[in-house]
Amino acid sequence: MSTVRATHASHIVLPESVTDKPTVFSFLISHFQQIDAAIWQQRIIDGKVHWRDGRLITLDCAFVPRERVYYYREVAVEKKVPFAEKIIYQDDNIIVAYKPHFLAVSPSGQFVNECLVNRLRIKTGIETLVTAHRLDRATAGLMLLCKIPEQRSIYHDLFKHGNITKHYQAIARLTPQLKQLHDEDNLPLPHCWTVKNRIVKGNPTFTMQIAEGEANSHSTIALIAVKGEFGLFKLSPITGKTHQLRLHMDSLGMPLVNDRLYPTLLDRCDDNFEQPLQLLAQQLEFTDPVTGIEHNIVTEALEIDALIDGSVDII
Repeated sequence: MSTVRATHASHIVLPESVTDKPTVFSFLISHFQQIDAAIWQQRIIDGKVHWRDGRLITLDCAFVPRERVYYYREVAVEKKVPFAEKIIYQDDNIIVAYKPHFLAVSPSGQFVNECLVNRLRIKTGIETLVTAHRLDRATAGLMLLCKIPEQRSIYHDLFKHGNITKHYQAIARLTPQLKQLHDEDNLPLPHCWTVKNRIVKGNPTFTMQIAEGEANSHSTIALIAVKGEFGLFKLSPITGKTHQLRLHMDSLGMPLVNDRLYPTLLDRCDDNFEQPLQLLAQQLEFTDPVTGIEHNIVTEALEIDALIDGSVDII
């Protein structure tokens, strides 16, 4: 089987002390148990594992605490995502870019080169680009990236401490009750909800679920437009739990159009690029912690018409 090698190395910092792993090779096998030992052996033999200064690591290289080990991942040939990323804003420190649906943010799993970070590194020539936060592969929208890796924690803290305002858009089918109210011209817009509940790991573990107990998630949701059976919603997450907005919309009886996880986990399949999840990270508002500049960055809105006219397929 042909494979694709990552154009940029991943890295791991060796722990302070590992008493029973005398070599880098033995540590990598132990740490990455999901990767067969033969794969690590071949990577090392092929010169795909090295120290920070570029010296190649051999099978008998001794474990060195606190040293960085760089390695190149490979996967079977990647499927090209046929949608373009776009740089919305940049200065000396940051880039805010639009990430299309289906594109991974960073190399992970089966995605090596076909990710936002790699595309932007190629487009800008800035090899040091790192992301300041996360965004699901299925979700489109704005991503904040740092040009200077040492500043990442500064910008990440905007998200960690809630010092950035994020607004999303989503499209979902209206509940029968809301549809009736709208048809009777008795649904003034915006129509708003506040959702608070407890989100925990689901089964399988890449899903989440709402559970009993003290709320650890909080969103405000507003229905801002209606066309046919569909509503356009503005979603503002106050907290940042995984899949929070998807679960909160589902809890209102209005799961997002083309959501393959909620309310029903659909079988895994190849990406259908004509059925994107109708969720968009549309707006970021923040004061730059380095420059003091106030930003209000917006990307284009979702369009209900794309569902009505068939430009977007519906699962």
